[in-house]
Amino acid sequence: MKWVTRQYVHVDRTACPWLIKKFVDPKAEFIFVPVEKIEETVKKEKAISYDAPGVELGHHGDKCSFDAIVEKYKIKDTAVLELAKIVRAADTDKMEMAPEAAGLEAIMTGFGIVSKDDYETIAKASLVYDAFYTNCKLKLIREKYKAEIEKLERKDRREFLKKKLMETA
Repeated sequence: MKWVTRQYVHVDRTACPWLIKKFVDPKAEFIFVPVEKIEETVKKEKAISYDAPGVELGHHGDKCSFDAIVEKYKIKDTAVLELAKIVRAADTDKMEMAPEAAGLEAIMTGFGIVSKDDYETIAKASLVYDAFYTNCKLKLIREKYKAEIEKLERKDRREFLKKKLMETA
């Protein structure tokens, strides 16, 4: 399926392609156009629009497009739900909602400047979202096994976490 959004991607428009490829449509193709060309491109390419004014998979209230995709496609993965908090905070300028948000916003701003185009930006961003997703999984594992982890020697904690992480894959 083809997906279309506004050109000059930033936080939400880099997070959504990662989410779509990982949890919705592994063969997704992305198109980046000026905002005034979105409707025309949707019709011409039979594409799904996201993160654009007035679209179903866009901002609604305090939520961003990443949230809209999670909700529409009923993504229940708890690490994705944690990641959604970070993306929402960074994309809606509510950095206090997630400590990682400012770093994510800074990284995506940098990628947008140094990349030759939006395709290169989302390719670079994908590794960052993989890392954030893994970190969100680790956060949940640490919460679930807090008592057990505290009893382990420092050197054994890493192996314990890696083992639990592999069990969730």
